[in-house]
Amino acid sequence: MRSKTKYPLNLKLLLIAVFLAFFLLFVLKSSYYSSSMQNSAPPTSQNHLPNPTREVKAKCSPTCTKIPHSLAKAITHYTTSTITPQQTLKEISVTLKVLEKKSPCNFLVFGLGHDSLMWHSLNHGGRTIFLEEDQSWIEQIKRQFPMLESYHVTYDSKVSRADELMEVGKGPECAAIGDPRYSMCQLALKGLPSDVYAIKWDLIMVDAPTGYHEEAPGRMTAIYTAGMMARIREDGETDVFVHDVNRVVEDKFSMAFLCDGYMKTQEGRLRHFTIPSYKDGLDRPFCP
Repeated sequence: MRSKTKYPLNLKLLLIAVFLAFFLLFVLKSSYYSSSMQNSAPPTSQNHLPNPTREVKAKCSPTCTKIPHSLAKAITHYTTSTITPQQTLKEISVTLKVLEKKSPCNFLVFGLGHDSLMWHSLNHGGRTIFLEEDQSWIEQIKRQFPMLESYHVTYDSKVSRADELMEVGKGPECAAIGDPRYSMCQLALKGLPSDVYAIKWDLIMVDAPTGYHEEAPGRMTAIYTAGMMARIREDGETDVFVHDVNRVVEDKFSMAFLCDGYMKTQEGRLRHFTIPSYKDGLDRPFCP
């Protein structure tokens, strides 16, 4: 998630346009809400009818006319920054399309990077949580963007054990649908913050932990746990995104545990899966 390449001009323009579009949507929603409240108010009594000759000025709350601080911060940052998110314009657009429909919502992101302020801002009014393996990196980002909610997570897996974990994942304990905290499957992450298990996630992005060398933790457990969280929600469905599927681990594990049958699209290195709740259908197969 951490890239030091410079922004392509079209990506910078897209980000700025997106933030402005979300602000416009925010204003329209606020105006619609205010109008609805006024229209639903009970009529005034005959003794308190407004003077028809008096000019009635429309009232609007400060939120109607003032851009939210988080959006202002994001626009300023991405306009002036020389550091780009790792995802491409087309890859970002896949998640953006879902956020346009679902935000404000609950958005869980494995990884904390240069795109985190963007995801936080695009989910304005919702809750976005970032899970990061590097404590010093968390502290660095928090100094720059204290509004981001991030937590330190440790992983005991390694990319070098990916094949072994894939075989483990084929066992019945890993196919059993249940809370990852109490799972017998070695792929289930059990040490995440309590809120991560309690919240019903609308979107989950797996863009961490590090997975580009043999001693790195890899994303095997993050992918499996994301899929299980989607399956155990009470109702509805969860959109799960996996980045870097050009790599062997992300490719194989996303297909095995998020399932080819649940994949909606792939754009570049990003795959999008939509996984339904299993609460009303525990007898359905792990993959369709």
